[in-house]
Amino acid sequence: MADAPRSIPEIAAALRRRETTAVELSRVAIERAKADAHNAWLLVAEARALAQARLADERIAAGDAPLLCGVPWACKDIIGTKDVETTAGSRILDGYIPPYSATVVERLDAQGAVMIGKTNLDEFAMGSSNENSAFGPVKNPWDPKRVPGGSSGGSAVAVAAGQVAFGLGTDTGGSIRQPAALTGVVGMKPTYGRVSRYGVVAFASSLDQVGPFATTVEGAAIVCQALFGADPYDATTMPLAVDDLRAGLGAGVKGMRLGVPKEYFVEGMEPGVEKAVRDAIRVLERQGAVIVEVSLPSTDHALGVYYIVQPAEASANLARYDGVRFGLRVEGKDLEDTYRKTRGAGFGPEVKRRMILGTYALSSGYYDAYYKKAQKVRTVIKSEFDRVFEKVDALVTPTSPTVAFAIGAKTDDPLAMYLNDIFTLPVNIAGLPGISIPCGLSEGLPVGLQVIAGYFQEATMFRVAAAYEGATQHHRARPMPRAA
Repeated sequence: MADAPRSIPEIAAALRRRETTAVELSRVAIERAKADAHNAWLLVAEARALAQARLADERIAAGDAPLLCGVPWACKDIIGTKDVETTAGSRILDGYIPPYSATVVERLDAQGAVMIGKTNLDEFAMGSSNENSAFGPVKNPWDPKRVPGGSSGGSAVAVAAGQVAFGLGTDTGGSIRQPAALTGVVGMKPTYGRVSRYGVVAFASSLDQVGPFATTVEGAAIVCQALFGADPYDATTMPLAVDDLRAGLGAGVKGMRLGVPKEYFVEGMEPGVEKAVRDAIRVLERQGAVIVEVSLPSTDHALGVYYIVQPAEASANLARYDGVRFGLRVEGKDLEDTYRKTRGAGFGPEVKRRMILGTYALSSGYYDAYYKKAQKVRTVIKSEFDRVFEKVDALVTPTSPTVAFAIGAKTDDPLAMYLNDIFTLPVNIAGLPGISIPCGLSEGLPVGLQVIAGYFQEATMFRVAAAYEGATQHHRARPMPRAA
C-alpha cells in the first residue's frame, strides 16, 4: 500500500473508480497509525473509523457523496469528539469523554470523512515544538531527533508520514503553519470568525482558529469548504457566504501585487531558509506577479503583545480545570487544597508558566500597564496590515526563521522557543488568514513559504499558494528519515 493515493482529489477519484474502498483505506490508515514511530497519535478510534468507512462506501455506491466522503483524517486532541477521549495533551483531562463533538467534527462527519483518531499536541496547545505534551514529544518524520513544530505537531506528522490524507489543527500563534513548514506539508489558518470554535478546548479565545493540514493546496481548500460557515453556537463566526474555494486555483498570479515585508527577513534567520523563501518569491515573479517591498513596522512588538494577550486569556479559560467537573481530581483536606493539588499534578510546567504570566498581567495595578496596553498595540498591528492590503493583494513571507531544530535544544530557553513563531503570530493578532506551503529544503529539512491575505480573502490566498505549488515540485517531497 506504499503507493496508495495521498491527496484528497486522488483518493476521491480512486474511490469513485472503485479502485479501492473507504474501508480498505481506513484499515491502512489504522495500521499505519498503530505502527507510528513518531508518537503522533494519542488514540486510534478503530471501531468508530470503520463504522464511518462502511457508511461512506454506501454513500459512494449510491452516487451521492461529497469529495471528502471516505477520506481518512486525523483530529488534534484539543478538538472535542463525542464518546472519544479528548485530553488536550494534558494529564488534567485524563479520561475526559465529551458528550458532544465540536462543530468542525460534525461538519466532517456530515461529509462522510473518516476520523482515524486523535493526535498529540503541546499541552493545551501551548508550545512551538510539541515537546510540552504530557504524553511525550512528537518526532519529525524527516529526522526523529528533531521536533515537528507545535502545537499541532501530531496532525502535521500524521499527514507528512502518509498515514492520513488530511488533519485538523488549531492555530493560536502559528500552531498549524509552523509545524506544516517544519514537516513539509500544507497548513492553513483561516480568518478569525471563518470557522466555529464550538467544542474546541479554549486556549486564547480571541486568537484560536481551527484549520487543515493537507498534502496539497487544493486539498486544504476542499477541507476549508466543508468547515467554513456561521455557527449559532459560536457568536464569533461571521454569516458570510462560502464561495467555491477551488474555482480560482488555476488562475495564476499574473498581474497580482504581492508584498514582501522587509521586517520578515531578520537577523538570526537561517541562510538556507532565507534563500529558499527568496527563490520562491522569484518563482512567483517569473509567473507575472508584481513584487512590492512593504513595511509592517510594529512587527517587532508582536511577540510582546502576543505573550501578554494569550497567557491572559489562557489563565481565564483554564480556571475551569479544578478537579470538580472534568478529568483529574486529586483529593485534598478541603476544597482549596483539592484545587491546588489537582492543578499542581495535572498541569505541566509550560501551562503553569503561562497561567502565572496571564494572571499577573490581569491583576489589579498591572492590567492597564500590560493587558490594556497590549490590546492598544494589537490595534496598531492590525491597522498596519490594513494599510498594506490597500496596496497589495497578498503578502509572501517565511513561515519559520529556522528548519526543525533538535529535540531538547530550546526547552531551557522559553524566549528562544517563542521566537520560532515570530512570522506567524502577527497573523493571529490581526485575525488574518495565512497558509504555509513547502518551498524547498535546507540542510535536507523542509522550509515553508507563508502567504497572507486580507480579511476573508482565503480565495486570494489559495490562488497565490496554488500558483507557486503548480510551478514547483516541493510539495511532492517525502520524508527520508535519518537514523534515530
